[in-house]
Amino acid sequence: MSMHILINREALLAPLQAIAGMVERKQTMPVLSNVLMVASENGLTITGTNMEVELVCDINQVEILQTGSITVPARKLSDICRSLPDQTMLDVSIESDRFHLRSGKSHFTLATLPAEQFPNIEESSQDQSITVLQGDFKKLLDASSFAMAQQDVRYYLNGMLIEIGDNFIRSVATDGHRLAMSTLATNSAGQEKRQVIVPRKGVLELSRLLADPEQEIQIALSESHIRSKIGCYTFTSKLIEGKFPDYNRVIPRGGDKVVIANRKELKAVFARAAILSHENIRGVRLQISDNLLQVFANNTEQEQAEDSVGVTYYGESLQIGFNVGYLIDVLNNISSDEVKMTLSNANASALVESTESHDALYVVMPMRI
Repeated sequence: MSMHILINREALLAPLQAIAGMVERKQTMPVLSNVLMVASENGLTITGTNMEVELVCDINQVEILQTGSITVPARKLSDICRSLPDQTMLDVSIESDRFHLRSGKSHFTLATLPAEQFPNIEESSQDQSITVLQGDFKKLLDASSFAMAQQDVRYYLNGMLIEIGDNFIRSVATDGHRLAMSTLATNSAGQEKRQVIVPRKGVLELSRLLADPEQEIQIALSESHIRSKIGCYTFTSKLIEGKFPDYNRVIPRGGDKVVIANRKELKAVFARAAILSHENIRGVRLQISDNLLQVFANNTEQEQAEDSVGVTYYGESLQIGFNVGYLIDVLNNISSDEVKMTLSNANASALVESTESHDALYVVMPMRI
């Protein structure tokens, strides 16, 4: 086992931080806490994986004195690089199964595991791809990602549906209590309609990598993976097998009670009421009447909050309960000054949208309070 390279701190630090952020702290296999470093004539590649998502960075600003490969603890190496002064030169070598990093008067020795133990995400041939701007794709992911489930037994909800079709790409996420959907128009005429489910970790990592809004990226799909090349990074995620709920059946149609409200004012009222809502179920009661929306909350200590905001509404009054956290999440992801809530009765879901653009919509199920 051998390897010897010279590299500038900055050239190593940025990829390490991106990749170490993806490596889970608690691992079933010790090698998964490590990054794989491969020095070849072409440069240095660094790889991190959690067996579901893999991130590879190709670094060519490096002097290769001796080729080789090794795995080293991701977070420790990242923390060491971060703690060293800017623009320092790092001398990295493997000596008798130990990883040595020297810089000025500093010398660090890290434990290693052989490169052969590092798992590879198996290749599968890509059969469909779409090209979009990074900024647009990030917006699409971020508009829905908050509604993904976290550890639901319905494993297909612990991720995001990405749907590609004729001149559009869509993201949909739901945890069974709320649904978020965003659609982006594309120049992809003739695309065969395709739905894949990307796991939660994959969605969050991909969004984090999309740092250059004006640059295009290609999103490639195969039967079992989604892959994208973003700058020096190659991102690959396995797909979740399973059937995602039919989102068209979840979106309420024909609601006859339309409330138009100032987004910031509405969010402020919900945030104030949330303080005294029950800390687990976070329920609030909305009372909607002509040009007025009142919000009521209480908790097990018999504490109460009452607040109201002027809205544009005329019609039959309605009382309905919601998880206030879900309503605040939606309002945080709409950027327009005004929002539109469409309701029908106390047992039907609310549809929340921007009054300006129609590229995203949100559904929140009611609660009995």
